[in-house]
Amino acid sequence: MTERFERHRQPWTYEELEKLKLLARKGMALKAISKAMTRSEESIKDRAKLDGIGIAKLR
Repeated sequence: MTERFERHRQPWTYEELEKLKLLARKGMALKAISKAMTRSEESIKDRAKLDGIGIAKLR
């Protein structure tokens, strides 16, 4: 079963955007960022693309 996130469809705050940028710069994977921010991977991916933030692709 997939994880449920409490932040479903909530607008992004300035602090969350800064945290996303910081975690992405550290090279964290999408799944780790998702857990740290309690948002879905899809939400993280969409917002990163919108803001031009590169997320590391770990294999």
